[in-house]
Amino acid sequence: MLSLTNIKIVLIETSHTGNMGSAARAMKTMGLSQLCLVNPIIKPDSQSISLAAGASDIIKNAQIVSSMQEAIADCELVIGTSARSRHLQWPHLEAYESGDKIINEVQQGHKVALVFGRERVGLTNDELQKCHYHVSIPANPDYSSLNLAMSVQVLCYEIRRAMLLRIDHPKQPIEENAYPKDIDLERFYQHLEQCLIKTGFINIHHPGQIMSRLRRLFTRARIEQQELNILRGILTSIDKQQ
Repeated sequence: MLSLTNIKIVLIETSHTGNMGSAARAMKTMGLSQLCLVNPIIKPDSQSISLAAGASDIIKNAQIVSSMQEAIADCELVIGTSARSRHLQWPHLEAYESGDKIINEVQQGHKVALVFGRERVGLTNDELQKCHYHVSIPANPDYSSLNLAMSVQVLCYEIRRAMLLRIDHPKQPIEENAYPKDIDLERFYQHLEQCLIKTGFINIHHPGQIMSRLRRLFTRARIEQQELNILRGILTSIDKQQ
């Protein structure tokens, strides 16, 4: 059977420990086990253990980190959950498509992060820009409010559905070139910003707007490892001319 251990469910700044437990329960019913909590407002407690209802091992083994960057550093694919917006142009996956995409990546040995935002406000724009794809659940437009754990349940189900379909109808994953880990992309962005400041292309005091657009461009393109190596080489050659 395909292993789902390379899939990480990331919850950002969760404010209710009961939601952590319910999310862990939702994960375990679908065969997922890797939970990462980013800067939780309250650390897991007895309520989270209680609502985990048999999935307390996931809560107890949850990774707790201080930033989304730290949570996704070792991942080649990052998918962020968001209400679909017609105003934010970004690669978008339907819920069922996200399961197929994730399983294809796992078959290639890639690590995947599926990121969920805060209960009330979801993910920030900066956080969404760190994701290669956005995924939304096609809920009733007249009442689309989904509890965090419900959202985790739906998307974990789509992952399991895709996994079982792949087992029943085996096929080779769609071969794609190697992708860099998020931490390597961050090093590239830092190098790019330093280079653009040195050349005077961006103002050292106001680099944010241009860098945000460049991050969005490269994230949307989802550059491959060889392409990243070329870009780093170009920046290094510019550095030598300074």
